[in-house]
Amino acid sequence: MAILLSAAMILLVGLDQLVKYWAVHSLKAEGSMRFIHFGDFKVIDLTYLENDGAIFGSMSGQKWFLIGFTAITLIAGLFCLYKLMNRSKVLAWSIALFVAGGVGNIIDRIRQGYVVDMFDIKLFKFAIFNVADIYVTVAFGMLLYYGIFIEPKIEKAKKAEAEKAAASESRAESNE
Repeated sequence: MAILLSAAMILLVGLDQLVKYWAVHSLKAEGSMRFIHFGDFKVIDLTYLENDGAIFGSMSGQKWFLIGFTAITLIAGLFCLYKLMNRSKVLAWSIALFVAGGVGNIIDRIRQGYVVDMFDIKLFKFAIFNVADIYVTVAFGMLLYYGIFIEPKIEKAKKAEAEKAAASESRAESNE
């Protein structure tokens, strides 16, 4: 499982960097272009943006803080992945997506001082974001799903197993 998750993270970071490379070398000159439209109904456009902040442009200009915070978060994510990868596939994949997104964005911050964003939701007013941000958002959704639906089942099964073991031990002692 570790090899598969590692390979997936490398591929996901590669895809993120490839899309950002395309944005810098093709989209930057255009500024913005149509992407998903249904007639005159705009859903998503591709708009080049150099984001030197965090989510929704917050913390603009705080490059070193954002690099440091992201690095600490990535180390914690990798530690959690190592410790918890066998607990649940949903948990393992969500952490892997989270780490891949963080790596994709920290590469930009270190190399360029900003993150390249390109997906511009036109359906409603929203932030412009990138592939790595999609990974982090999907990971967050998966973690919520895990915490609400899967973790309680795991804990219930552990409790039942512990009670069964205690009852078995109690029977063994009374038979002696």
